[in-house]
Amino acid sequence: MWRTIAALALLTALPLAAADKKKRNSDPEPSAPQRINIDTRNLVWPQPPEIARIRFLAMYTGEKFDPAILDKPKNKKKNWKDVLAGAQSQTEKSVKIPFQFIRVYGVAADSKGNIYAADQAVGAVFIIDPATKDATLIRNGKEARFGLINGLAMDDNDRLFVSDSKLRHVLVFNSKHEQEAIVGTGVLTDPGGLAIDRENRFLYVVDTDKDQVVVFDADSYKVLRTIGVAGKKHTLADPGNFSLPTNVAVDSDGNLYVTDTLNNRVEIFDAEGNFISEFGKAGDGPGRFARPKGIAVDGDGHIWVVDEVQSRVQVFDREGRLLIYFGEQGQYPGQFQAAYGIAIDQKNRVIVSEQFPGRVQAFQYVTDAEAEEARKKQDGGEAAPGKPAQKHIAPVNAQGSAAHAPR
Repeated sequence: MWRTIAALALLTALPLAAADKKKRNSDPEPSAPQRINIDTRNLVWPQPPEIARIRFLAMYTGEKFDPAILDKPKNKKKNWKDVLAGAQSQTEKSVKIPFQFIRVYGVAADSKGNIYAADQAVGAVFIIDPATKDATLIRNGKEARFGLINGLAMDDNDRLFVSDSKLRHVLVFNSKHEQEAIVGTGVLTDPGGLAIDRENRFLYVVDTDKDQVVVFDADSYKVLRTIGVAGKKHTLADPGNFSLPTNVAVDSDGNLYVTDTLNNRVEIFDAEGNFISEFGKAGDGPGRFARPKGIAVDGDGHIWVVDEVQSRVQVFDREGRLLIYFGEQGQYPGQFQAAYGIAIDQKNRVIVSEQFPGRVQAFQYVTDAEAEEARKKQDGGEAAPGKPAQKHIAPVNAQGSAAHAPR
C-alpha cells in the first residue's frame, strides 16, 4: 500500500572536502562555494519496506552548465583602453553562457521521450533529451514569436501546442518544431493550460480570464463549445463553473479534469462537456488544496494534482480519495518551490515544473501491475496468506497513514 511521505528521509548529503584552512586564509581570491552531491538512487515514495510507487529520476535546469566557465580568466589581462571602453577580452568573448531555466510553467513529452518545458522568463520552449541532458530551444524572435508562453500539450503525431497568454492564442508546431498554425485568435483572452483528447480529437484550452474551458477540434481548430459561464469575474463556485481555472487533463475514457484554482477543487466532465463530479477543499492538510495548478492522469486512472502553495504533488482516485503525496518546500531533489505544471508520458514518467527556482524534475510512476508483481516477489511468488492481492492503491487518512481501500 502507499504511505504518504512528507519529508525526504533517504537523501544522503556528501559535501566535498573543504580546502585546507591555511590555504584559504592566504588566498586573496574568494573560495568557490561548496558543492553538495546528493545520492538519489534510493529516493522513493513510500519508503521501504513498502513497495515503491514513485521513484526520483532526474532534475533539469536548462542547457548543460559547467560552473567552471564562470571562473575569472587568468593571465588574460585587458589593457587600460579596453577597460575604459568596457570591451571584452578574447577569452570572455569565447565563453557562451548556457540558457538556464528561470520561470517554468507548462511541461510535456513527445513519443521519443524528450521533455518540453515552457519558460516564461527566457521566452523559449526547452527541449531536453534525458539520455544526454542536451537541450535545444524554440526561441522567441528566432523559431517563433512569443509574448508570454504558458501551457504545453503534445498530440500523438508529436505536434506541440503552446499557449500564449499575452498574444491570446495557441501556437502549433510540427514534429520538426516548425510553426504550422495559430489557434484561437479572436476567441481566447488568457489561454493557459492545454490538453489533447487523442481519441475524440479535442483540444482543450483553459481561458483563465474568462473562467472557461474552450474546446477546439484538434485538427481543424474550429471552436466546438465552451465549458463554464464567462463574465462573472471569478465569483462562481457552483458545480460546472470555475473561478480562475488554470490547467486541464484528459483520461483514457475521454473525461476532462480541470483545476479550479480559486475554488480549490478539481472538476470532472465527460467528453460532451457535461459535469460529472468534483473533489477538493481549501486547507493545508493532506488531501486539501491551496491553489491547485497542474493536473495529469496516469494510465491507471489516478489523478495527480500539483499544489503551488504547498509545494507538493498529491495523487487521488476518481472519488477524490487521497492515495499519496510527496514533496515539501525546498531545493533538494523531491522538494519543490512554487511547483506548477505536470505531465505523464507514455513511459509513466511524471514531469513536474517549478517557477522559483526554475527547474524540472522527473519521477517514475510504478503502475498497479508493476507494484503487484513486485509484491508477489517480495512475498515469495504469491500474495501472503490472508492478504489479498492489491489491485488498487490504498488511500491515506487525514493523519497521513495508509488505510485499506474498500474493495
